[in-house]
Amino acid sequence: MKQNVGGIDKILRVIVGLAVIGWGVYAQNWWGALGAIPLFTGLMGWCPFYPLLKVSTKK
Repeated sequence: MKQNVGGIDKILRVIVGLAVIGWGVYAQNWWGALGAIPLFTGLMGWCPFYPLLKVSTKK
């Protein structure tokens, strides 16, 4: 897997992921588990949808 997420994109994904997880914990529902998707893609630096769209934010 070649990294395709970089810079601000990584930071925003981690922040959004943590926020959604935090909201899920606060609201006591399972929808917060969806926050794991942007969190992991931000931490790994790879998004599975970017190759399909032929996009990369990594310089």
